[in-house]
Amino acid sequence: MARRGSVVPLSRDYRRPPRWGMGLPPRKPPGLLVRLLRRVLNPLFYLKAVMIVAGIGLFALPFGLDVASGAMHPVSRAEGDCRIVAVLDGDTVTMACPDLGVFRARLLGLDAPEKYSPRCAAELVAAEEATWALRGLLLHAGTLTVTIDGVDRYGRRLARLEVDGVDVATPMIRDGHARRYGGGLRGTWC
Repeated sequence: MARRGSVVPLSRDYRRPPRWGMGLPPRKPPGLLVRLLRRVLNPLFYLKAVMIVAGIGLFALPFGLDVASGAMHPVSRAEGDCRIVAVLDGDTVTMACPDLGVFRARLLGLDAPEKYSPRCAAELVAAEEATWALRGLLLHAGTLTVTIDGVDRYGRRLARLEVDGVDVATPMIRDGHARRYGGGLRGTWC
């Protein structure tokens, strides 16, 4: 027996006897309805739901539409068919061609707002709208034709894309998602 005030050495296998039971029988776990009610009343449940929906809306949906569009519409080219793998913003796409591989292509004839380095919130919103407008044009296209013409200073290939025989710049500019661009300084979207 230890004296009052002395230190009692504890070993690793020492376990304190449970006090919280106090001789009462163990409680039944809550039923399914109670567990669901606790989950639904928990604010973290709604935060997780919003995060999942946002993830689907921001990543899965655009990726799925790009894949569907690329699978349905091959892009005709003199050297062989290509596929548009992804729409990056209103004037840049990722293409896959059998002879050239996978590359980014800057569409000629238009300037769309910047999605990845916007100068203001209005430009970011306009860039997202332009991206979805281009994605919609490609998804509803009957025939797509591309002419690749050089490389820009960022290493992207320059491409002229035609949707059903019309340059893609024409409907994008007409609907206000882009401006005509032929090189030089670009205007601001703010």
